Amino acid sequence: PPRSTLFPYTTLFRSIQTLRDAITRINRTSRRRFRETFEAVSKRFSENFPRLFDGGKASLSLTESEDILDAGVEIMAMPPGKRNQNVNLLSGGEKTMTALALLMAIFQVRPSPFFLLDEVDAALDDANVGRFNTLITDLAAHSQFLVITHNKRTIAVADVLYGITMEQKGVSKIVSVQLS
Repeated sequence: PPRSTLFPYTTLFRSIQTLRDAITRINRTSRRRFRETFEAVSKRFSENFPRLFDGGKASLSLTESEDILDAGVEIMAMPPGKRNQNVNLLSGGEKTMTALALLMAIFQVRPSPFFLLDEVDAALDDANVGRFNTLITDLAAHSQFLVITHNKRTIAVADVLYGITMEQKGVSKIVSVQLS
């Protein structure tokens, strides 16, 4: 066939190969970045957990998979005085504290200028609220935290309070108080 009829096919094959090469590079970079981030988050998580629980150990691991991009993440936790177990077997407060340890690890690895936490301390007893507040106070040196809460102990560590009041029926008003 004349060259003019082959031209669209060779261009198409080159385009397909270029696309495959790009996908290979993206996957290679994604695997490397995921592994680096996973290892950093895992390290921070294992540091945060005993801090929030006043002891114990926790770890993250990847589930078996041929490709790291298809692997799942398994969370193992051992609060003080308990055996190592999957996070699903923990109590509600223990699950909350474990989730907070993981969330804070992600915040520490990938910082943001601010974080919004909504009623994360609701399931915690007073001792756990105190440890949670200590962690938030430490992290607030690098980022701003907007914490929605009804817990008086969490409110007490805030720099600024914002509230909504309804002096007249149907008319909401925002009130703020600078504490420091």
